[in-house]
Amino acid sequence: MSVSRLNDIPGFSIDRVTAAAGDDPDVLRMENLDTDLRPPPEAVAATHAALDTYDGNSWLPFTGRDDLKEAAAAFIERRGGARYDGRREIVITSGEGPAMVDALFCLTDPGDEVILTDPGDEVILTDPTYAGMINRVRLVGAVPRLAPLVVTDGEWRLDLDALTAAVTNATRVIFIHSAAFPTGWVPDEAEWEAICALCRDRDLRLLYWGAFENVLFDGRTPLTPSGMPGIRDRTVTVFGPWEKRMIGWRVGWIVAPGDLVNGCEPPAKGSRLTPGL
Repeated sequence: MSVSRLNDIPGFSIDRVTAAAGDDPDVLRMENLDTDLRPPPEAVAATHAALDTYDGNSWLPFTGRDDLKEAAAAFIERRGGARYDGRREIVITSGEGPAMVDALFCLTDPGDEVILTDPGDEVILTDPTYAGMINRVRLVGAVPRLAPLVVTDGEWRLDLDALTAAVTNATRVIFIHSAAFPTGWVPDEAEWEAICALCRDRDLRLLYWGAFENVLFDGRTPLTPSGMPGIRDRTVTVFGPWEKRMIGWRVGWIVAPGDLVNGCEPPAKGSRLTPGL
């Protein structure tokens, strides 16, 4: 039995990567963010301490703990992003991958499965980009459209004319991550200004995954787009502690204006999922 919504979603062939790497200790598995760096000792100590607590072994509030929400809001603001109300505009998730899916469900509508002329809302991504982002767009019933990155003076840069040309009447979201992989592209200020202007002019939402925005090796300062003029209430930010080598902690957060964030909340325990969640 096959699941029809997965028919057009190709796999990652990650099993082939795993087989090729084997158990060789000299092979660094970059797709897993493997490094020889340990997570921050404060995070390890806090996790150990939580194992013996009631709260650490119980259902959390379904939108996440308020103190963690406030910490996430303060983190975004320290990075130069907008100020958000942690309790009202942030949802804690079980990781950045689920957060992306939740956000895409909130921001797009699927097409009619019978009327093929209505294939669903469109989401613009860069090309190349992380295949997991494209597959998540497909998973929620939306349609990915690609705007190319091009090499200019030895660096990847976004083709801004092609980005503008990719927008159609069905476009709802521009989905960007920084630092991007597999290219390492980091949007500069001019590119962010163009992306934000396009969102404002064409009434689009910006979905920003900032997992690696501070993993920079050239002296640049991270740019968090929600702090740019006129874009805060159009921006949904997905984040988590990956920069700290904590991919296995399975925690992430969605930051969005109050009118959007309610659509990203998980349903109450035992309830049925409803369209748009």
